[in-house]
Amino acid sequence: MKIPQALVALLSGALFGTGLILSGMTNPANVLAFLDVAGAWNPALAVVMATAIAVASPVFYLIRRRGRNLAGEAVSLANRRPVDAPLVIGSLLFGIGWGISGICPGPGLIIAASGVPFAILFVGAMTIGMWLSRFWPDRSGSEQEG
Repeated sequence: MKIPQALVALLSGALFGTGLILSGMTNPANVLAFLDVAGAWNPALAVVMATAIAVASPVFYLIRRRGRNLAGEAVSLANRRPVDAPLVIGSLLFGIGWGISGICPGPGLIIAASGVPFAILFVGAMTIGMWLSRFWPDRSGSEQEG
């Protein structure tokens, strides 16, 4: 990775983390309140998602139009993979885990960095899951990385 790319990645991660903290999405209670549509529903996460879409949509439009990112590198945003059983199963597992814990990967890393034992356990389990996924058959026809 070139230095400018590393700097962009660092700044992007810092911006993302700051957004998660400011929006309250690092608090599992806020996430669980959003998922509690039949009870004390908190729409704050919907506002966060809508804001993210509003910010990202023009950027995706420009990248699709230019075919290049800001660094001038070619970018293809074509969807090459269909919705298949592994995608649906993975999405279900992600959603179940999110619904049970109120934590997803980004906020989980931030919470774990603050030393919360449950979040450290979550990140550990997530890491093991990512490692185990390397042994799942890749049916896309390409070699898996790593």
